[in-house]
Amino acid sequence: MSYENYFLISLFLTLVVEIPVLYLISRYFYKVNNNWNIVLSGILASVLTLPYFWFVLPAFIINRSIYVFAGESMIILVEAFIYFKLLKLKFKQALAISLIANLASILVGLLIG
Repeated sequence: MSYENYFLISLFLTLVVEIPVLYLISRYFYKVNNNWNIVLSGILASVLTLPYFWFVLPAFIINRSIYVFAGESMIILVEAFIYFKLLKLKFKQALAISLIANLASILVGLLIG
């Protein structure tokens, strides 16, 4: 299977894992009421960040450990900013959601892969 196909599978799994986490936490802990806004924010966050992790960052960071740490850290911050702006959360809330959603996604990826 090609690298691009693995990317598409990864994107699909990321969406399947992270959007429900985002939905549950933002809806029930932080009382965000707009369901479509939650789902669209999750889609936008993943679609904007994952390609950089898969296609851009590897060109600049050769060491795998640094690549994963730096990439995931940047993704968590960028996605938190997206949630902060689109869901009108406090930045700490958005950061917590982003961290939890990405950890869930990483764990699922490790279990599957």
